[in-house]
Amino acid sequence: MATINTIEIENALSALKQGKLILYPTDTVWGIGCDATNFEAVKKVYQLKQRADSKALICLVNNYSMLEKHIDNVPSLAYNILDLAVRPTTIIYDNPAGVAENLIAPDNTIAIRVVKHSFCEQLIKLLKKPLVSTSANISGQPTPASFKEISEEILKGVDYVVNLQDEKSDTVPSSIIKLDSDGCIKIIRE
Repeated sequence: MATINTIEIENALSALKQGKLILYPTDTVWGIGCDATNFEAVKKVYQLKQRADSKALICLVNNYSMLEKHIDNVPSLAYNILDLAVRPTTIIYDNPAGVAENLIAPDNTIAIRVVKHSFCEQLIKLLKKPLVSTSANISGQPTPASFKEISEEILKGVDYVVNLQDEKSDTVPSSIIKLDSDGCIKIIRE
């Protein structure tokens, strides 16, 4: 790992452990993030995005073990979908556990993506907790396609901006699939 990544991971990790918000590159678009187990930090994300807390946020985990820690019964179909997906895919699961209450949707579900992005994987591994990931924009505004499109309001609203602006992120948010415990699949976002 490059020196700057190590420094950036340490700085982001420190901010997250203090309940602060970070702006960071992901396997999709630049994201606003926080410790997904910290109720107050999650509340700050909703406030910054000016988003109703009834609209759920996505969580990132770094591997299947962490997924299984927060979803009581991961349907086997989920592993097939994730293994075959050609682009980042977020799955909405039933009955989450061990995350901030305000991350859980009113229907007792949560959206989780097993991230494949070295910076995110390392950060989550060291945090030992899921990471909130929501696009770096005010709710209702277009998702920024690059770092330079992120609004001043978002840049000033986070506590730490990861200094990897040159890092290539995808310019498209993840696919979102709802997977019911009975095996029904519903595509929420292609």
